[in-house]
Amino acid sequence: MAKLEIKNLHVSVDTEQGTKEILKGVDLVINSGESHAIMGPNGSGKSTLAYTIAGHPKYTVTQGEILLDGEDVLEMSVDERARAGLFLAMQYPVEIPGVSVSNFLRTAKTAIDGEAPALRTWIKDVKGAMDNLKMDSTFTERNVNEGFSGGEKKRHEILQMELLKPKFAVLDETDSGLDVDALKIVSEGVNRAKESNEFGLLLITHYTRILKYIKPDFVHVFVAGKIAEQGGAELADRLEAEGYDRYVLA
Repeated sequence: MAKLEIKNLHVSVDTEQGTKEILKGVDLVINSGESHAIMGPNGSGKSTLAYTIAGHPKYTVTQGEILLDGEDVLEMSVDERARAGLFLAMQYPVEIPGVSVSNFLRTAKTAIDGEAPALRTWIKDVKGAMDNLKMDSTFTERNVNEGFSGGEKKRHEILQMELLKPKFAVLDETDSGLDVDALKIVSEGVNRAKESNEFGLLLITHYTRILKYIKPDFVHVFVAGKIAEQGGAELADRLEAEGYDRYVLA
């Protein structure tokens, strides 16, 4: 069983006003097959946690550890983290002009597995995953995220996740900008990938609506750069009813 451990994580970022500490001692353990939801008000540091796990150079870890099966993630480059089994679905996926979705997916799969996938199996896998996500077959010939709608970008992130089969997936506000139909399709894709690969899931969200489709085992309330409370799925229901005032005003 794989394990992702975050211990006493402190993270700073350089701003025009100087260095600002955003994460102030985060502790979190995620095991294979578990679904964890991190919820909190805007500006509480949720996305900073996601990008720090993935290795974004903008964020500086000043204290603490991130371990994947005991290995020091902070010593790994971004591509080494991906090969080790970490996956980040971004809130705002970037456009890559001149690179087709088809080429991008196959290149990524080859890089992570260390060898190119067998073509016949790969084509079948890609088509099956796209059909499940209700994506048009011509999608693979388009340039990565170029001219994609918000829903198409998010489906493409989940398509990558299904095909790359990570050990741990971090979804950063994947529900933002999705209508109800797209939210349902994306959520079903996450559940399907998780069921077949038994990966650990860290779902970062501002709203509870995605949690109606992806049931979390654990909910963590994130306020001012640290976890203020944790519990089961019922905690999300309480947050929807009461909001974050009790934590922010405390």
